[in-house]
Amino acid sequence: MDWGLFLSAFVSSTLMPGGSEALLIYRLHTGGDPVALVLVATVGNVLGSLVTYGMGRLGNAALHRRWLGMDEAKVSRAESWFARFGQPALLLAWLPVVGDPLCLVAGALRSPVATFLALVTVGKLGRYAFLAYAFIQSLGHL
Repeated sequence: MDWGLFLSAFVSSTLMPGGSEALLIYRLHTGGDPVALVLVATVGNVLGSLVTYGMGRLGNAALHRRWLGMDEAKVSRAESWFARFGQPALLLAWLPVVGDPLCLVAGALRSPVATFLALVTVGKLGRYAFLAYAFIQSLGHL
């Protein structure tokens, strides 16, 4: 198991800065197994997102308002919006800047864990698989 890639992916998906994509490409460049590397990066990244989700879920209402800058009326509207549109948005939890807060909001608004994990995993797996595929394809065109 590539613990360096796992830890990079894990930290990258919490509220801390990081970028595991470059390390994935480097590991592919040095001959790593694409399937194993994509799976390791995905698992690390999803577990990091789960930590961020847990921070949102376990935080108290005062902390949520302070983090999100929302009063009770705004929280109610956000819950309503997330119930209508937010679940599918978790497919985009891999995006820079907005992905981590999206996971935090999903936890704060009590998104079901199974739904959260399914959608976040699909999105993050898709991102890493696309990066690996694009890199491997680019090697054939050099």
